[in-house]
Amino acid sequence: MLTHKHLRRLDKVYIRDAVYFITTCVDSRRSLLHNPAAAEVLRSEWSRARERHGWFIGRYVIMPDHVHFFCAEQAGGAKMSLSSFMNRWKEWTAKGLCRVRNLSAPIWQAGFFDHIIRSNETYAEKWDYVRENPVRQRLVHRWQDWPYQGWVDFDHPRGEA
Repeated sequence: MLTHKHLRRLDKVYIRDAVYFITTCVDSRRSLLHNPAAAEVLRSEWSRARERHGWFIGRYVIMPDHVHFFCAEQAGGAKMSLSSFMNRWKEWTAKGLCRVRNLSAPIWQAGFFDHIIRSNETYAEKWDYVRENPVRQRLVHRWQDWPYQGWVDFDHPRGEA
């Protein structure tokens, strides 16, 4: 097999002040998350992410079997990599979900999807798509009516309105 060095995927990409769009799914896509107790566990861990892990959390949408959210390293850098942050966040939310919903592990699928947001326009496009998920799944008529969405540390990337 012929490989071209110039076409290989980079192992690591670092973009200063990047905002990441994250998607992670419940194991076996079970419908576990669209209730007040589960949403509170997720929101609580997101609200602690800055202090515990050095990651700011932006907008989020909690769907029955997956979540979408935006995150960014705090100024001066995060305390850990995105991958480590996600592993810890999944660990703590899994413990909380097992406790409040009387569930057993595993809660989350292995891995997660991340996408680097390269501009305010891309952030807006991603948010427009994500916020419509509950409407596309016929859970509500208008995205504004979905109770399991919001933001923690930033509503727009880098605090811009």
